[in-house]
Amino acid sequence: MSTPTPEVYEQGKGMDAHNQVMREIRSRKEASYDPHEPTRVWLDEDNTPDGVMRSLTIILNTGGCRWARAGGCTMCGYVAESVDGGSVGHDALMDQIQVCLDHEADNADEPADLIKIYTSGSFLDEREVGAETRAAIGETFADRERMVVESLPDFVDREKIADFTRHGLDTDVAIGLETATDRVRHDCVNKYFDFADFEAACAEAAAADAETDDAAAGIKAYLLMKPPFLAESEAVSDMIASIERCAAVEGCHTVSMNPCNVQRYTMVDELYFNDGYRPPWLWSVAHVLEETAEIDAIVVSDPVGHGSDRGPHNCKECDDLVQKAIKDFNLRQDPSVFSQVSCDCEATWETVMELETSYNMPLVR
Repeated sequence: MSTPTPEVYEQGKGMDAHNQVMREIRSRKEASYDPHEPTRVWLDEDNTPDGVMRSLTIILNTGGCRWARAGGCTMCGYVAESVDGGSVGHDALMDQIQVCLDHEADNADEPADLIKIYTSGSFLDEREVGAETRAAIGETFADRERMVVESLPDFVDREKIADFTRHGLDTDVAIGLETATDRVRHDCVNKYFDFADFEAACAEAAAADAETDDAAAGIKAYLLMKPPFLAESEAVSDMIASIERCAAVEGCHTVSMNPCNVQRYTMVDELYFNDGYRPPWLWSVAHVLEETAEIDAIVVSDPVGHGSDRGPHNCKECDDLVQKAIKDFNLRQDPSVFSQVSCDCEATWETVMELETSYNMPLVR
């Protein structure tokens, strides 16, 4: 990975101490990656405003998130998977797209209706994915129904979204908002923007939606369940409030709650190995989904690494059952699925919710 250097725009935002620590942690990474191969690709199903769709998820290997190279978010280790040198050219990125199309052809009976493209940074940041590549990807998938791309709110504008909607592709921009609470986002996640910037990005998507008759455009908010420095109950309360606040913003139709997992080369990793962090309980995830089931938005969750010590987990005995209920809820939006799972460890979770505080966490592992 290239040597991380601070970006000018991060200075003066009160985050220099976090970023200094994060740059040192990230500098330990030694692996390198092929710019002609995607980071990952897989087939799945996703809930969308038009119902459940078969999906092809692509994680492009780029130069990585600009903010992460400056120091970045306390929990995100994805920049460690980016290529050396800080940038990937158009031809190499299109080679990665072809690898993903070949994977789909080999593993699916027919093309997926939904394409999801991530970069471990911002797809709409033209220093990661140039305008030529963005337009070429739009043309490549013009025969599909829906496209999801991920970006920080800074880079969201109606002209970039139009590279997809002009082909009749319904287009969603996934924004890693993490929380609707600015103080938590700044101090716990070390993310520089405010909720007002998220609202501005939603307004751009709404404008893009209004400017095309053949396709829809909207925002999918990504929220982080249990960032560092919050007790379990604090994280749950903040998540419920954040989902409700996001759903009230015009243009935001889906909220994806992402339970924090412990990734290498992050501050969360340092805390975890010094007994200062435990990933969220799956009971917390289920509780939030139950509490927000009636709001006017699609609310989903994908607990990555569930059941492992470094991922969201309960007692290990019930983890798979609760995970299955969460996936069922994602597709059906029916909170009654959680009444069908139970375990003795739920009493321990309730105790944690009652007694754990941010200065005595984690109360239990």
